[in-house]
Amino acid sequence: MDTSVYDSKEYRRSRWAYGIECTFEYFVMLLVGDAFLAKLLTSMGVPDATVGIIASMVSLAFLFQLVSVFVVQRIRNTKCFAVLFHSLGQLTFSFLYVIPFLPFAESFRAPLALICILLAYFGNYFVHSIIFQWGNSYVDPKKRGSFSAVKEMISLFTGIFMTLLLGYIMDVYEANDNLEGSFIFASVAIVIFALCDLVCLLMVKNQVKTQKEIEERVPMRVVMRETLGNKNFVRVMILDILWKVALYATSGFLGTFRIRDLAFTVGAVQVINIAGSMSRFLLSRPMGRFSDKHSFAKGVELGILFAAIGYVFVIGSTPATRYLIIGYSLFHGMSMAGVNANMSNIVYSYVDTRYFVQASAIKNSISGLCGFGASLAASRLLAYVQENGNRFLGLPVYGQQVLAAISLTLLGVALLYAHFVIGKQKVMIQ
Repeated sequence: MDTSVYDSKEYRRSRWAYGIECTFEYFVMLLVGDAFLAKLLTSMGVPDATVGIIASMVSLAFLFQLVSVFVVQRIRNTKCFAVLFHSLGQLTFSFLYVIPFLPFAESFRAPLALICILLAYFGNYFVHSIIFQWGNSYVDPKKRGSFSAVKEMISLFTGIFMTLLLGYIMDVYEANDNLEGSFIFASVAIVIFALCDLVCLLMVKNQVKTQKEIEERVPMRVVMRETLGNKNFVRVMILDILWKVALYATSGFLGTFRIRDLAFTVGAVQVINIAGSMSRFLLSRPMGRFSDKHSFAKGVELGILFAAIGYVFVIGSTPATRYLIIGYSLFHGMSMAGVNANMSNIVYSYVDTRYFVQASAIKNSISGLCGFGASLAASRLLAYVQENGNRFLGLPVYGQQVLAAISLTLLGVALLYAHFVIGKQKVMIQ
């Protein structure tokens, strides 16, 4: 394609509308993750181990992307299809904060919250790869790393202020003994962000297939040959599995660790998260340029290294040394600058663009399932440590510290694999 088309008014509007849409989607995710979700679930009497499982449902939700493998070639109107499912998913998140007000017994609230999260994530992730390819189709292939970095920087910069504001408001409500009021506020805020998200998607240039293009769809056996039959892609998928298992073995359980064991308030947790967002913000642009110059694989490799350092700080965090958890937030943010966008963009390096949606969906679904399995195993280990008075193998230790040690080990394996296996593969420029 003539690169000058990327400078056209329509293409510029589309990619920036997509970038801003990601920001509003990020705002919604802020309100249904980490300390916010932990506060909501614990108020409903949900145990710590169960909170960790529910918080990690995002990894299982990636399975919903598999559905897109079978329908993507049948979609004629990309905008209509993507907007419908994505917007319904975003709005469903607002219902999560309504659950405490429903006339149900406490034992029914956790399952209802789980169902709500699954439905919301289905709407989001069913069309996740479709929206990603749709939005990035208006970005110059040689500048995908830089665009992804700028897109993340916008989300992070505005997210810093939004995180601080949301955390402050939630703390004010709780300090005034009005926790229910904070839940109403969160629900309304999600609705507003979801509507802004919708407006942005409507501004992106549509992609409409002709009847001939739909009828000439590629057989599924060819799709499988170009994805799971592609050794380079399978190796990338293995790397993503190692990353997701290491991530979800610990991350979903740190919200309650900060609030209960380290005794931070929700507002304090959000300030710590802001520090992590700032580190990610400052590193995003250099990391984007680094990835465009060297490769998405090298960007992932560097991100994994930062993540490993972050878990060292979790291992050292106790009530007496609770501020070490800030080190984790800083390096976790830096790792996201290296891994988040690059792990998605890396598919472009080894799979033909015609099969990008299917390849991304397969990779994210399988690695997500493995990540969820890791969170289930981790929840049992966490419960075991807590039931034994925070002791493991005879040593006084918090369960989250044990989980962090496991994640650190897995990241060490992932780092070696990224360097000696993925780093040696030939990149396909598209």
